[in-house]
Amino acid sequence: MSIRHGLLALLEPGPRYGSQLRSEFESRTGATWPLNVGQVYTTLNRLERDGMVAQDGEDEAGHALYAITDRGRAELKSWFATPVDRASPPRDELAIKLAMAVGTPGVDIRQVIQSQRHHTVKAMQDYTRLKAQALASIESGGSTERDDVAWLLVLEQLIFQTEAEARWLDHCEVRLIRLSAATGRAPAPGRPQPAEEPSSPAATGSAGRRPGG
Repeated sequence: MSIRHGLLALLEPGPRYGSQLRSEFESRTGATWPLNVGQVYTTLNRLERDGMVAQDGEDEAGHALYAITDRGRAELKSWFATPVDRASPPRDELAIKLAMAVGTPGVDIRQVIQSQRHHTVKAMQDYTRLKAQALASIESGGSTERDDVAWLLVLEQLIFQTEAEARWLDHCEVRLIRLSAATGRAPAPGRPQPAEEPSSPAATGSAGRRPGG
């Protein structure tokens, strides 16, 4: 996650102070990736050092204001124009956990998969409920702010991500069963052996809340 570019984008409409930037960042993303004021000011200091923002006086309450510079605008424009690099994917704790579980004595990897699947499907249900609420609010005319649209996009990304994770977990279980059959070893205790590659679980039910709520 690029906090520096997010702050530059929030500064584009005009000067802001640190706490204001934190609030607007969390509002735009539905507090999915919360920031603390220390992170914001540390990032602002680095942006100022790099010539991408500059202090721009104070507001009436005495808050130090920061403004984006021409160099910052050029950096922001380049960020929006450049695809996110997938050549070096970030570490994924779940993938590392399953990789380490394979061959670790005493670990029932299928139980690890089942436990994670339950959590993942629950999260997908929550995100789906929130999406329905957000759409209903927007379509009724009660929510037209850009922050609400931004939150909807974040929710949809989370839904796609959890759907993909659930499918991958199902695939992992089928893979383990097939490898066990091929090597002549019985699969570890767990769910009944599926007959074919499973499909994505349905995303219904469960009371909605924002992530971390």
